[in-house]
Amino acid sequence: MVAIPLKEGMSAKEFRQAAVASSDANQARRLLALAAIRDGMSRQAAARIGGMDRQTLRDWVHAFNKLGMEGLINDTSPGRPSKLSVKQKAALKGIVEEGPDLARDGVVRWRCRDLVCVVERRFGVSVSEDTIARMLHALGFSHITARPKHPQQKSGAIAGFKKIPEGAGKGASRRFAQSSDRNLVPRRDAHRPEERLCATMGEARYASPSARRSTIRKRLRVWRCLSGTG
Repeated sequence: MVAIPLKEGMSAKEFRQAAVASSDANQARRLLALAAIRDGMSRQAAARIGGMDRQTLRDWVHAFNKLGMEGLINDTSPGRPSKLSVKQKAALKGIVEEGPDLARDGVVRWRCRDLVCVVERRFGVSVSEDTIARMLHALGFSHITARPKHPQQKSGAIAGFKKIPEGAGKGASRRFAQSSDRNLVPRRDAHRPEERLCATMGEARYASPSARRSTIRKRLRVWRCLSGTG
């Protein structure tokens, strides 16, 4: 078999310098094999330097002669073509954004298994759930599990179960929850006010310092009048 001549233009030193500068390991070892050819080594020895057989080296020599150093990089595989066209993907995106109809689709939210049936019924294409998941991700959708909601649920039904005082405004539920247990004795019920050891909420907060001191003095006088045995 006649060896394919290597295109002129680069010396063995330039081949090796390009191999050192390359970030692609496969391209670097192919450049080293071409440098060995430029040095006058046999094609068998040059193929061993590049970690390939002689026929493979012959193919890479053809690629270098045609495309230069860029021809020594592996082509990215395009992969399997999509089963749905661009128009069908746009229609699927509209179906997901619109949401299901309970009477027609029998579900209240889309799942991948449901969309598999929709695609097969609409477009006559059979796809897997993994394919649907990847397709939805490419269309900009994310996998979020929503809180289930009954389709006949009345609006405001959940808010009716919340314990918020009547006439309270915005943010009252949080303030009510924070202040509901204030000034209560631990392990006491809010419906037993006789067990409280301190004043009620408004009195404890706005009582003046002089009123507190007068209460303390009265208590001290009572304790002084008690007998030692008592």
